[in-house]
Amino acid sequence: MKIGFNMLFWTPSVQEEHLYLFEKLKAAGYDGVELEVLEGDAAHYRKLARALRDNGLESTAVTIMPSERHNPLSSDPRQRQAAVDHLLWAIECAAALESSVLCGPFYQPLGVFSGRGPTEDEKARAAEGHRRAAEVAGEAGIVLAVEPLNRFEAYFLNTLDQAFAYAARVGHPHFGVMYDTFHANIEEKDPVGVAAAHAGAIRHVHISENDRGTPGRGHVPWAATFRALRQGGYDGWLTVEAFGHTLPELAATTRVWRALSGSEEEVYIEGYQLIARQWALAG
Repeated sequence: MKIGFNMLFWTPSVQEEHLYLFEKLKAAGYDGVELEVLEGDAAHYRKLARALRDNGLESTAVTIMPSERHNPLSSDPRQRQAAVDHLLWAIECAAALESSVLCGPFYQPLGVFSGRGPTEDEKARAAEGHRRAAEVAGEAGIVLAVEPLNRFEAYFLNTLDQAFAYAARVGHPHFGVMYDTFHANIEEKDPVGVAAAHAGAIRHVHISENDRGTPGRGHVPWAATFRALRQGGYDGWLTVEAFGHTLPELAATTRVWRALSGSEEEVYIEGYQLIARQWALAG
């Protein structure tokens, strides 16, 4: 098991002025960080990889579909190709970052709805593109871990069962599923039970409190969740995903309009301590 921290807490685009945070996270005990791959090029991410190595940190990566023009579900082949092209670019950047996992809801643009659930045609169209991307990811040694989101952000995948059924449709060893405790808290009838049922096949995990604030200060059943994951055979990244409200562009994206924690230090220090403590107790 490795413990990570998602840099979206501070910024959607890590630059040189953010590199001091790597030292802070390493000092807190983290094994690595998760970086958003939303802009830039491979050269930029190679620089970040060097900075991570200098601080003794590893990395994972996350991406989304940037606009409605990049839609893997669309009947328009140009939109589907744009979606594949974006994912291939993100894989290239993740490889430059030396990440082992590229996760996220890269199956549809966020906040775009059809007024119904996913159709068989949409599933087939998306799976074709994701299969192509998974081939490239495999060559780079990267696992694509698709993230089911709550119904207010997406309609294509909302539950872990849906995500695993879709991954089976894609049918590639480098295309898997991630589990996010925030979304599970909204969508799953039994968030702990579904984690236990799939733990051995989950490829990535986000540790996120029910309000997106400091892990351990909300009502997610952490002891039972870690026990389900560890005893079920999960042994990958446990990455804290918490949101702040100080950057306007992040507040608009994450819908965070108030302070969710007492301080930055509270989030990353208590987040690490929660994972380390509860994982040890779950053994």
